[in-house]
Amino acid sequence: MRAIPSTGEKLPVIGLGSALTFDVPSNSPKTNDITEVITRFVKRGGKVIDSSPMYGNAENLIGQIAGKSGVSKSLFIATKVWIKGKEAGIAQMERSLDRFQTRTIDLMQVHNLVDVVAHMSTLREWKSKGRIRYTGITYSEPQGFAEIERNMKSQRPDFVQINYSIADRGAAQRILPLAQELRMGVIINRPFGSGGVIKAVSGRPLPPWAAEFDCHSWAQFLLKWVVSHPAVTCVIPATNNPQHLEDNMGAGFGQLPDAKTRQRMAALFG
Repeated sequence: MRAIPSTGEKLPVIGLGSALTFDVPSNSPKTNDITEVITRFVKRGGKVIDSSPMYGNAENLIGQIAGKSGVSKSLFIATKVWIKGKEAGIAQMERSLDRFQTRTIDLMQVHNLVDVVAHMSTLREWKSKGRIRYTGITYSEPQGFAEIERNMKSQRPDFVQINYSIADRGAAQRILPLAQELRMGVIINRPFGSGGVIKAVSGRPLPPWAAEFDCHSWAQFLLKWVVSHPAVTCVIPATNNPQHLEDNMGAGFGQLPDAKTRQRMAALFG
């Protein structure tokens, strides 16, 4: 568990993303796997599920499954506003509330900083009224780091969501230290480098010393490296595979690597 810096509320370090993986029709047989993923996620202590209106049917599916499975109150729902125009943003967020079948969303984030000044004004207003609990900004590509940094300083959101992995370490240079300085929660996307890092280690044996920090798979190796950074609040690997979900959740248990071990882990990836 990690505390949200602005409030002290604690969240499990392993969350669940929904980009691509949850964009299936509500009547598709694939929803059975997604239902299994969400119920296992909660059973294993998970809370943070991250989505976006740009993820197709994901918001709607999460709302339907959470409602039918009776796990809605166990979740910390994070989604995004991703459109130009203040009024268009309000309309989009209202639709998200309807899709999630809730009156309050835990975290609303300005996705990829689209019209960030206008939307952050709305988010602060909604937070004051209790319609959302936390505000955030996101980006998922290194070219957005400078703009993210500027908006962290000017907009002061409760959370920043950024890409960071053992093969993509740029966020550790300025974004993560700044989040610590400004006492912002940090959600990490693309911890597997959009799958590229997992493919790179496929077939390679896990180093035996990984057992020293209770690591039993490459997925856990990569996730534990991410969440062992002290600035990170939560990481959101996306999956609709129940077995992958179980493996990912294992990274939230046992010991985490110390700073020296993190360097040793990173050295395997250049």
